[in-house]
Amino acid sequence: MNRKKTICRKTAETDIKLELDIDGIGNSEINTPLPFLNHVLSSFSKHGHFNLKIDATGDIETDPHHLIEDIGICLGMAINECIKDKKGINRFGFVIIPMDDAEVTVSLDLGGRPYLRFAADMFSEKIGDLPTLLIEDFFRSLTDNSFMNLHISKNAGINSHHIIEAIFKAFGIALMQAAKPSGYNSVPSTKGSI
Repeated sequence: MNRKKTICRKTAETDIKLELDIDGIGNSEINTPLPFLNHVLSSFSKHGHFNLKIDATGDIETDPHHLIEDIGICLGMAINECIKDKKGINRFGFVIIPMDDAEVTVSLDLGGRPYLRFAADMFSEKIGDLPTLLIEDFFRSLTDNSFMNLHISKNAGINSHHIIEAIFKAFGIALMQAAKPSGYNSVPSTKGSI
């Protein structure tokens, strides 16, 4: 089973090439002009055991919103293409992880219906050049394009860096669980299709 996908997206605002291998070993090469975004995407890759390569530029001198949203779109499209018909996957993933003061719960369903519940308030407006408000936008773009049902909850935490990093690590782990082969050669739904 080849579960690798390359997505290229070029607009007047951004230029992105993203390569995802769902069955990787956690290797990443993330090159965006936002160092903290690079850091948390690398954490997602490492803890989900995905190989992820991203080369992305954008008009961040205007606002990082376009770049963050478009990377979410590309990653969502790649996830959807990698698992395609959902045959033989677990479908669901769930994890609670701590990171120092922060504790985060992520649950997801690769059941073909996009929905995001993001319940993670932040005390810091920015981490480096990254507005913390845009983390929700990133995951909304991702869920809309992966057709994933995703619930993200902050259970505890004050340090916004720890909260966001815990979210990306937990998302990687939950997605790895959901995308993992179940051992059954069928679609995990009573409908017979997703």
